[in-house]
Amino acid sequence: MTLSETADTQSLEPVLVAVGLTKFYQDVRVLDGIDLAVLRSSFVVLLGPSGSGKTTLLRCIAGTERLSSGTLHIAGREVAGPGVHLPPDRRHLSMVFQDYALWPHMSVAENVGFALRRLAVRGSERRTRALQMLERVGMSHLADQYPGRLSGGQQQRVALARALVGESPLLLCDEPLSNLDAHLREQLRVEIATLTRDSGATVIYITHDQQEAFSLADQLAVIHQGRILQIGPPEQVYRLPANPFVAQFTGLAGSMDAHVVGRTGPERVRVRCGEVELEATAMGDPRPGEAAQVLLRADALSLGPSGFGALCGVVRDSSFRSGAYDHVVDMAQGFRLTGVRSNTRAARGSNVVVLIDPVGCLAFPYRDGVERLDAVSPDQPRLPEGVPAWPTERADLMGSPG
Repeated sequence: MTLSETADTQSLEPVLVAVGLTKFYQDVRVLDGIDLAVLRSSFVVLLGPSGSGKTTLLRCIAGTERLSSGTLHIAGREVAGPGVHLPPDRRHLSMVFQDYALWPHMSVAENVGFALRRLAVRGSERRTRALQMLERVGMSHLADQYPGRLSGGQQQRVALARALVGESPLLLCDEPLSNLDAHLREQLRVEIATLTRDSGATVIYITHDQQEAFSLADQLAVIHQGRILQIGPPEQVYRLPANPFVAQFTGLAGSMDAHVVGRTGPERVRVRCGEVELEATAMGDPRPGEAAQVLLRADALSLGPSGFGALCGVVRDSSFRSGAYDHVVDMAQGFRLTGVRSNTRAARGSNVVVLIDPVGCLAFPYRDGVERLDAVSPDQPRLPEGVPAWPTERADLMGSPG
């Protein structure tokens, strides 16, 4: 076997395997039988609303929470299961926290080197490797500064360097960009993507931000009410959502009720909304005569002349964004669309025609217990009082600074 073939084989090995992960807080089921396999050197993003269970899942992987049931293996070793619970410092993983979690009494270099001290790396080598990693994140010139003198973006770079320097088989990221402003978020998003892929790190990253999730993920998992509803390449999750909730949480401009008129191809149907017929992408095998909910992606909408695949409406608002204009349009059929793009601004109150591309017009049938989209709440029952916030103790994952 050649070296490249060996590398390819290793990349197919799962670093993390979770089977049937369940977690209760008193009588609230927060994780509901999650199965997950994360391949070596992959970047997996868990996308979900607040209360979906994504943070609890990360806590169970890290070891700061005990599973109620299920098994968890990291790098081929069982770290959680019936009668098994390895503490965080024995799971050989790294963490990038939302609020940086740097030791305030240590310099930048000492914070990064702390991860190596736990691996029994000698003092001189420890500093050398810490400075090399700081160079990669553009922070070597501040190696002897203390965290309190750094900006939020600088602190997050130090936290990323500390997580990567130990070359752990698994890196966990707890919404690390949420405390930064828009410009820094974009800059650090690129740095995280580049550095982790260059280092070959295996990453599990949680966020509620759709744009962040799609820009980072090799594999995107949408999680809701303690269950992973769909996992796959981000393009697949976006174009072929498993259900209305996945479609909603990955970005919609609006939805409407319709009836299926008939098939127009293997993956297309014609639907009627009021007096207007549209072509849509068939999701879940909608059948002629069935009621359907049609979900509309913003990138499938544009203002244009009348014709098939067009609906009439009235402009309620418009805004300039990214070189073009986004419009809010109230449709004659009684629903509202947002994010309708045009290179020119349509006046508020003007009558317009909205063209709809069938690729981003998704028709889900009302059957098999599928709920209406507006009945699917993104909220989770509140956790009982006394349940600790994430993480319970920074020292659980980082050890004592001593």
